[in-house]
Amino acid sequence: MSAPADGADNTDGLAVHNGAVTDAALDPGAAGAVDVRETETEAERLLRFESEALPLLDQLYSAGLRMTRNPSDAEDLVQETFAKAYGSFHQYRPGTNLKAWLYRILTNTYINSYRKKQREPLQSDAGDVEDWEIARAASHTSAGLRSAEVEALDRLGDSVVRDALAQLSDDFRLVVYLADVEGFAYKEIAEIMGTPIGTVMSRLHRGRGQLRALLADHARGLGMQVES
Repeated sequence: MSAPADGADNTDGLAVHNGAVTDAALDPGAAGAVDVRETETEAERLLRFESEALPLLDQLYSAGLRMTRNPSDAEDLVQETFAKAYGSFHQYRPGTNLKAWLYRILTNTYINSYRKKQREPLQSDAGDVEDWEIARAASHTSAGLRSAEVEALDRLGDSVVRDALAQLSDDFRLVVYLADVEGFAYKEIAEIMGTPIGTVMSRLHRGRGQLRALLADHARGLGMQVES
């Protein structure tokens, strides 16, 4: 796998190289202690990348599909993400949050390369993401669904939840996905999206509210009892 061309920028105060946030951004307290990066060969780095990053491929594809809503675009997005990640892997500090580091690259790449040229969404496989997890996860939060709503939503098909999620704006859809499906904490989502924690909390609250309203309307249309 070849590394991308050199380049650097700065997004919302985070150190970014080729779309990849450095370990200094995700782990500001990290010191310059000796680690494997200082002694490993290129071949050893490739093996470490394959053993640590590739197991997250399916999760990144699911996130990419949620962003692009197009399987072909999602595959291209993940491929570009992994190329950038490998090219910047010498900057990733072993032992820090690799998943958040990769998701930050994925998000930057989507914003910079795919959001503006997005193709029309195609039908994706039902098994790509079990979006009913969103409703169940929301039921355990202060902004979550009432128990009666959860019971009603449990009777809705996964495709209904998936369609409702697709109606949210990019920013709302992504933050709900990262919080309620991937399980990232507010701080991690803020680092991934390059936004303040307060913005993450606001988007999550509004995104969950919109999703809740869409699903409740659909449930009522089917004659289900849903509290207002």
